[in-house]
Amino acid sequence: MNTAQLPPVAPEVTATLVEGLSPRLRKRLDAAVTKLGTRPTHREGDTARIEVDDETELRLHAPGGVVAKAEDIVCGCLLAPACVHRAAAACAAPAADPAPEPAEGPAPEVPGPAAAAADPAASSPGTASPAQRAAADALWAAGAAVLEAGVDGAGAVAQSALLRAAHTARIRHLPRAAGAALSVVTLLRAARAGDPSYRTADLVTALAELLGTARRVGTASGAELAAVRGRVRRPYGQDGSLRLYGLFTEPVVTDSGHGGVRTWVAGADGRLFTVGDVAPGGAGRALGVADRAVRLGDSALTHRELGRAGLAVSGATVSPDGRLGAGKGVKAVTARGAAWTEPPLAALWETPPSEQAARALRSTSRYADPDAGGSDLLFLDVELLGAVGEPGGACLLALCEGGVPVRLAVADDDPALAHRDNLTLLAAAPGTRLRIIGRLVPAPHPRLTLLACSHPTGEGTVDLGLDRLGRADLPDPAAPVHLAPPHPAGSGAPSPLYLLERRVEQTVPAGRAALGMLGDVTAEARRIRRGGLPTAAELLTALCASAARRERDLFGRLLPADTDDFAAHWLAAARYTAAVAESLCAAAWNAVGEGPGAPSLSVREASG
Repeated sequence: MNTAQLPPVAPEVTATLVEGLSPRLRKRLDAAVTKLGTRPTHREGDTARIEVDDETELRLHAPGGVVAKAEDIVCGCLLAPACVHRAAAACAAPAADPAPEPAEGPAPEVPGPAAAAADPAASSPGTASPAQRAAADALWAAGAAVLEAGVDGAGAVAQSALLRAAHTARIRHLPRAAGAALSVVTLLRAARAGDPSYRTADLVTALAELLGTARRVGTASGAELAAVRGRVRRPYGQDGSLRLYGLFTEPVVTDSGHGGVRTWVAGADGRLFTVGDVAPGGAGRALGVADRAVRLGDSALTHRELGRAGLAVSGATVSPDGRLGAGKGVKAVTARGAAWTEPPLAALWETPPSEQAARALRSTSRYADPDAGGSDLLFLDVELLGAVGEPGGACLLALCEGGVPVRLAVADDDPALAHRDNLTLLAAAPGTRLRIIGRLVPAPHPRLTLLACSHPTGEGTVDLGLDRLGRADLPDPAAPVHLAPPHPAGSGAPSPLYLLERRVEQTVPAGRAALGMLGDVTAEARRIRRGGLPTAAELLTALCASAARRERDLFGRLLPADTDDFAAHWLAAARYTAAVAESLCAAAWNAVGEGPGAPSLSVREASG
């Protein structure tokens, strides 16, 4: 079964179907999901059909693209509706989540008093209500149970508990925590299905975001509470008249099955804005939407064209993260664009790389406020060196200002997109000087995902996810792929932080038991302390001690493990490693700004 053919199922529907199963059927649910995955699936309009066997058919009806009621999943077997097939189908389908941006219709207008009254989260900035604290406690308990069991033990039943908690949190006006729970479920399913795009680090981040947000709901107040609650829809504020210049267009493909594009434009003052069109559809939709008209005023430009042209906008509305609204009062007409070497765009490349990286880190922090705004893009002038091998695949090595190497990685490995092919071709052009736009990747060495660049011939620009370069576009079309000489990934002594990071990551696939059986970790803690990270050493010791701690009753029988205590220690370690990693990343980019002879920050200075 191709799960991409199944429509998304609302979290409460999946939770209801799983909760309705008998204990005996719950034990069989994971096997039923796996078995259902081998059966043929057909999609016809709003209905998906799964052939359970030669005589039984399972139907998922999704009016509007989402299965919103349990009654919309119908099975033809003799045990229906109390059969395991309906719950298995809901668990196999993607979890429904609001699209990142609306596919149709204008963006919301500036909210007035009525809108504020309809959003209690926006109108009551004091403390969380008892219902919200109860919803947050349920999310914490569900997340801690996943951490206790690990990926291998977090099957459909554990996932349904998370989905139920996410649904409750959403109706209690905690959309940020609810979204984190849905991300955890999506990643759990990808891990258990062996999805090649799954990364343990992504699940670590999602679990830490879920547990951290759930914990803060009960203690936050005022503006902090508003950030912890999050928003269902981003508010758009009036920004008057704007003169915009196109930069580039990137395809957007999300884990939840959405696809589309995002076009980046810059204002005359250097501010960055985006115009997007994302809806269910995956990579195929992303490629098609690029040639559709932008939904902004009276402009007839497509997204590809806007990435190289300009707009004059009056009555503009802008969200905190720079998204341009398309309300009824917004007027936009086509205007002349600007080359990357002309003002005002040329100024984007004049900011020192270290300052750009510091700004990007503030917006890409793993646990940053989603409404904080800011851009994670960097604008650099580089000289290509060639391909360099890495455990996850080859990337492109380039020299930035000061002669410091920067690694340029693929933004999306989907074969339908042009990222990988274009990066491979650019590796055949060492010595080429390019003006590039990339997205910062937090790492202990300078690293970006490459999004756009000036054309190798010097004329025009290339949207690396959409435009495909050919051999004829290279300075030497016959040149083979060039392997760059080895360069160190970073400067200074290697950080022993990985000793704590690997224990944090080790917990996610195998659960608490993976750390409980480690035994004495004194040697690792001593090594971390010698590296100048005493707090990391203490966190490692406390985490492993919590994992191994099991109390017994008077008869010597093991009592249930304290999942809350272990989850709290794991969360502290995860948040600490993320903070230190971001400090090391900032130190690496500071070295870029200072030049090749500048001293680099030590591990102790970066973590302090």
